[in-house]
Amino acid sequence: MTFKEQVTQQLNDALSLKESVFLIDLTISDTYKIIVTLDGDNGVNLQDCIDISRAIENNLDREEHDYALEVASVGVGSPLKMVRQYKKNIGRLLIVKLQEGKIEGDLIDANDEFITLSWTAREPKKLGKGKETVQKTQQIPYSEIKEAVVTIKF
Repeated sequence: MTFKEQVTQQLNDALSLKESVFLIDLTISDTYKIIVTLDGDNGVNLQDCIDISRAIENNLDREEHDYALEVASVGVGSPLKMVRQYKKNIGRLLIVKLQEGKIEGDLIDANDEFITLSWTAREPKKLGKGKETVQKTQQIPYSEIKEAVVTIKF
């Protein structure tokens, strides 16, 4: 079994004990630096990171491979990569970069095929001069999303 397979197996075993926490990224460099990035349905706390780190570290032999291990949660402003992340962020403001342009709006729904965003826009009145505020809603398939980032309102 290769080093990467060992790490992956230990990581999967540890994650199976924490159903609300899921893997976003696993990177293992040529110098055996292991970087595990996690997210969770209810966020990821420090204890989650410690538990995953210990589960991996306790089952690898440092004599065989001298490795460095880093376990962290995704940060604010990190792009969403999985459908599960979109679902957990319903109700939050997203900036979505599309193949053509970008949309900033509230994520009001997410399923396995697309997300639904809602936002207000100023548009010319249908009759007369001036502009009016209109509520817009759009469904966006995941295939059209280049990048989506949760934004915090102040």
